Amino acid sequence: MGICKLASMNRAFRGASWADFVWESKLPSNYELLLRKVFDDVPENLGKRQIYERLCRANSFDGGTKRVWLHKRTGGVCLSIASKGLAITGIDDRRYWNHIPTEESRFCTVAYLQQIWWFEVDGEVDFPLPTGSYSVFFKLQLGRAFKRFGRRICNSEHVHGWDIKPVQFQLWTSDGIMFRIASGRRCFSGTSGSLFLLKLLP
Repeated sequence: MGICKLASMNRAFRGASWADFVWESKLPSNYELLLRKVFDDVPENLGKRQIYERLCRANSFDGGTKRVWLHKRTGGVCLSIASKGLAITGIDDRRYWNHIPTEESRFCTVAYLQQIWWFEVDGEVDFPLPTGSYSVFFKLQLGRAFKRFGRRICNSEHVHGWDIKPVQFQLWTSDGIMFRIASGRRCFSGTSGSLFLLKLLP
């Protein structure tokens, strides 16, 4: 971060680096709403730099099923939802699903599908996102990852049906606008599994 680097190199910048006006420009316009949404108790005497540092961390809320943080380079608000924060068909039936621990998830666990004929995933986000443009990503992995000789490998041997029945991704906004998948391109790697590059269009 440029401000902190200058502060560490020059005494004149050190005091200025704590000034509220320096950090307020880096905060979202509705940062006070974000603080109230994410934190149960926020000290009133927090400076703008301390607020910025807090918001740049991945902060959990809604029972640990969601995380929010500021993107340091762009200043944009990022929001991630765990599988446990979604309504998934048959998720409580251990014949079909398991929750497995993994270091690759921000939430340290993922929903692992063993077998099923069909399923739907529904989620809802009620969050004071600042006005702006946003990208939506549906993150999934085909195959189960494991390590062999220190290398990460994804076994997709038992993945079936993905190409037979296409998957549909849809997103609705609060004003009723629906976005859908217009096109998708599949990429495959023996170490990372199958990835789908998806484009949402209104």
